[in-house]
Amino acid sequence: MEAAVAVMESEGVDTVFGIPGAAILPLYAALRKSGIRHITVRHEEGGTHAADGWSRVTGKVGVCIGTSGPAGTNMITGLYTALADSIPMVCITGQAVRAKLHQEAFQAVDIVEIAKPVTKWAVQLKEPGQAPWVFREAFRIARSGRPGPVLIDLPIDVQRGLCNYDPALDAPLPVDIPQPHPARISAAVELLAGAERPLILAGGGVIIADAAGELRELAETMNVPVQVTLMGKGAFPENHELFAGMAGIQTQTRWGNQAFLESDVVLAIGARFGDRHTGDLDVYRGSRKFVHVDIEPTQIGKVFEPDLGIVGHARPTLAALTSAARSLTPHGSSWPSRVASLRSSLPRRDDFDDVPIKPPRVYREINEYFGEDTTFVTAIGLYQIWSGQFQHTYLPRRYLVCGQAGPLGWEVPAAMGVKCAFPSRKVVAVAGDYSFQFLMEEIAVAAQYRIPFVIVMVNNEYLGLIRQAELPYDMNYAVDLHYGEGGIDHVTLMAAFGCPARRVEQPGDIRAALAWADTESERLSLPVLVEIMVEREANAAMGPSLDQIKEFEPIPELTPVAD
Repeated sequence: MEAAVAVMESEGVDTVFGIPGAAILPLYAALRKSGIRHITVRHEEGGTHAADGWSRVTGKVGVCIGTSGPAGTNMITGLYTALADSIPMVCITGQAVRAKLHQEAFQAVDIVEIAKPVTKWAVQLKEPGQAPWVFREAFRIARSGRPGPVLIDLPIDVQRGLCNYDPALDAPLPVDIPQPHPARISAAVELLAGAERPLILAGGGVIIADAAGELRELAETMNVPVQVTLMGKGAFPENHELFAGMAGIQTQTRWGNQAFLESDVVLAIGARFGDRHTGDLDVYRGSRKFVHVDIEPTQIGKVFEPDLGIVGHARPTLAALTSAARSLTPHGSSWPSRVASLRSSLPRRDDFDDVPIKPPRVYREINEYFGEDTTFVTAIGLYQIWSGQFQHTYLPRRYLVCGQAGPLGWEVPAAMGVKCAFPSRKVVAVAGDYSFQFLMEEIAVAAQYRIPFVIVMVNNEYLGLIRQAELPYDMNYAVDLHYGEGGIDHVTLMAAFGCPARRVEQPGDIRAALAWADTESERLSLPVLVEIMVEREANAAMGPSLDQIKEFEPIPELTPVAD
């Protein structure tokens, strides 16, 4: 186990999240003698989400540790979340001695078989001499290709064993960076250059590859507008003149959908064409041509067959596209100005003064108070959809969202992981009331270890997204969280954890509450909650396809843009 811990340190791990138990104590004995900081979480799922947040913001492999039996099964949701969003993570579980695995020993479960569908690799260490090699391979697999999670199961008798290991002779295994085929690069540039209304679509793969600079250089070289997916928010600055919004059926902008519908060629980089982005595929595809760039070959053609596929790491692929584009003769285009006019003429309102507070107003205040370097984390629900529609993002790894799996409760532990990675960075968790309650015990962890961040709760006392989804069924059933004089008193709950909180019911009080929470969080080194009571049955704009988005709030009365 000392060799395993030395491998983790050399792989860049400085913080791990976990819960000790009898079957994992030999690893903890080695961890205790290392320079790695251990954060004892209150639930193993919370530990996986904290490691996930740490990984998303650092770009390195996050680590979560637990004992045998239910510790591993509690990690499955976090493993699934990391796999779905391509997050490199290693989860380590303890296990009964090898001789007892077939005898239904206490807390002995075949976690390797359970975890296989939600990991890139799930392995049980069989011999002590394999320890450094299995851990090295786990980190290589987690980081290589399309990143993702790995699970290592450690029988306690193997943990107690000895192996020969010299850290001076060891180093991380190399990770291949696939280069794009030159002929396909040329074909892609020809398609873009020949288009009248081209778009670049940046997915989460651009952020994972640290390729935001290369993306911007390509866009500016070719004068092509850029859209982002929800996972790609931050890959391109939203105040850039070539930013073209976001297309989708839930997290979208009105002008982004219109720009996409008017496009004729789309270059998608590191995007998986998720169903909340595409909606109806016939509308999404239309008559436009698609170029799909991905590091994982089997992703290309998975949702629909593109006109051109390119296998390659996003950073060298974008650099190659830019290099090829520089040899072209620039030609003027009115398309960027058309996109800019859509942006100015198809906004949504966020200036409501209504009481109860309308949710868009919350995000307006968030945008205006917090700076560009603030890191936001948000999970799943109407509040995430409003966040995607209204929040502004300018830098990579500053907007973290569990996009594909969408586990409730992700925000608080993820924010904790972000703050552990970058203690000086301002971190804000945007949560719904129901999601907050899923893993609210992790507030105790942040309080114990003095991990400060701000929680902005958008509280409608409902399972809001499901309530809206029930509208076509003409029902409002099993989704109401309001009882007595109200739902859970989150202000009192935070006080029980020893943390400050404030409830806001007037739109004019939001800004002052955010400033108070920001100041108090840093002053006390604690998480601080701003609970904002919003209109209970407010709905988010969405629909079945890009051209059928239903708006539930009044939109600004502006002069329509001519085609």
